[in-house]
Amino acid sequence: MVSMRTFQNLYCKKLFACLVSLSLVSSVTAQLRVEIRRGVERPVPMAIVPFSWEGLGSVSPFNVSGLVTEDLGQSGRFAPMDVRDMVSLPSLPEDVRFQDWQIVEVDYLVIGRVIEDTFDAYTIVFQLYDVLRGEPIVGYRLTASGAELRTASHRISDMIYEELTGLPGVFGTSIAYVSEQQENNETRFRLIVSDADGANPIVVADSPEPLMSPAWSPDGRRIAYVSFEGAQSSIYIQTLRTGDRERVSARAGINGAPVFSPDGTRLALTLSRSEGNSDIYMLELATQVLTRLTQHSAIDTEAVWAPDGESIYFTSGRAGGPQIYQVAAMAGARAQRVTFEGSYNARPRISPGGDRLAVVHEDRGNYRIALVDPDTGLTQILSTGQQDESPSFAPNGALIIYATQEGGRGVLASVSTDGRIHQQIVSVAGQVREPAWSPFPRI
Repeated sequence: MVSMRTFQNLYCKKLFACLVSLSLVSSVTAQLRVEIRRGVERPVPMAIVPFSWEGLGSVSPFNVSGLVTEDLGQSGRFAPMDVRDMVSLPSLPEDVRFQDWQIVEVDYLVIGRVIEDTFDAYTIVFQLYDVLRGEPIVGYRLTASGAELRTASHRISDMIYEELTGLPGVFGTSIAYVSEQQENNETRFRLIVSDADGANPIVVADSPEPLMSPAWSPDGRRIAYVSFEGAQSSIYIQTLRTGDRERVSARAGINGAPVFSPDGTRLALTLSRSEGNSDIYMLELATQVLTRLTQHSAIDTEAVWAPDGESIYFTSGRAGGPQIYQVAAMAGARAQRVTFEGSYNARPRISPGGDRLAVVHEDRGNYRIALVDPDTGLTQILSTGQQDESPSFAPNGALIIYATQEGGRGVLASVSTDGRIHQQIVSVAGQVREPAWSPFPRI
């Protein structure tokens, strides 16, 4: 059992390590690489035929079908056929011969074209077929500029994934994470936002000291995080498109663990104030009105909002060790304990549907990611590491990204909520930690 003193020391050590200086938003070359460690037992066989190119020049400016193949293969649920094994390369519906694909035991077929309309304007046409039934499932036409072809490719992957699984795809979403890298005998810590597959990384914050606690706004346009500029604990909100940032809390003592309310108008955060003990507060962003939600001699921290915005879940040591509690988002409400299985449950994150909590759970001396039913307390362990932490749900609720250790390095990993698919997300350079999955982009 982890003592409350140990829990407090670890928390404070992590929090006060962060004396940061922030840079303007900039690009960075280091990227993440996704590796399937374990997929479903029988991934669905499919063929994604290279999309034909109709335009000036010999090749398309972007390999649309290649990225769709990569997306669906990395999902762990599909097994795309190698191009070398394809029986033909159709791009038009009239060229598809279903009996040929049935012979090679392909369940689904994707064909398409990339058409150059005018300078820097393209149309992508694709069709998805059920090979066994010999009939189309969906066909769609998308338009994009050259800079939007990657995004459009992810959109195609999302559409195919949803048609075949019933779940919205998350290939077009983003993740935020903290990177640690050695440069010229100096350690640099960066808060980075990238595509869900690790591409297009953008530096949000850059510091020679650790960064922590990124949290997305519900519209995906802003990130809240903790900074200690000027040796003062502060919480900032940064707009990703412009790089503009606002300091929203710099009260005495700890300012930590910010998280946006579902409507984006409030933050739940951890403050110690002049009393020196950590509790959960609610901050109205427009007015700076502060409401205290918990008041206990134990540490209360790591809040997360319920999807309806009426209550929060948080970690507390009031039972003698870290456990998850729930309290209404109003002053004076009484907290109710949620987790009872095991001596350590911390860092709650709620599923988009509000029916499950992802937590860090102690399992025979190992710290692993587990799912908890908040109504029954029933706990299901999902990950297999020794030091897994910082879980974050994908916006479709089907995956959880988290931080872990491999070979002494901090890496990211993900696991499906049914426990069947495990992925390792390794940094090409340096170490990574504290992931946070974005919401679905809003148009």
